[in-house]
Amino acid sequence: MALIVEDGTGRTDAESYCSVADADRYHRAVGKEADWVDLDTDVKEQKLREATRFMRQAYRPRWAGARVNSSQALCWPRYGVYVDKFTVASNVVPNDVRDACAELALRAAGGDGLLPDLETGSNQVKVEKIGPLTTEFFEANVDAAARFPAVDAILQPYFAASGSSGMMKVVRA
Repeated sequence: MALIVEDGTGRTDAESYCSVADADRYHRAVGKEADWVDLDTDVKEQKLREATRFMRQAYRPRWAGARVNSSQALCWPRYGVYVDKFTVASNVVPNDVRDACAELALRAAGGDGLLPDLETGSNQVKVEKIGPLTTEFFEANVDAAARFPAVDAILQPYFAASGSSGMMKVVRA
């Protein structure tokens, strides 16, 4: 099945922020082509879908602005987003968002996925004392969800200011 890429119109059927061709260009430009080029097109498409799903789950509450319409499948395009005091057009997916998607797709291709299941800790004994019975388990690390600081840095300009409490910046035209 061909990858359906968001084109800035707020597609209801979009599956990815980034096309295979855009991901190929990105990886070539940043010197990671060797890790990406050998994957066949179907695998690249699967990894771009996985990267987009991760971005929806991990970044949805952090994006600045609002989606252009309620029926669009993905979080971009958006309106009310400002980067360096300039308005981001509401009919595009910014290049940085595409680049982050490509970066995450490569990471997805190299491992167990972007959102691995977290260990509960219930099977991991930290201390065990037999008489008079003491057993202590490691605590589950709920903060162990995958974090990608390099990707966060790419996307930082598109995040709402923390602590904004639902307030939005008003700019006079």
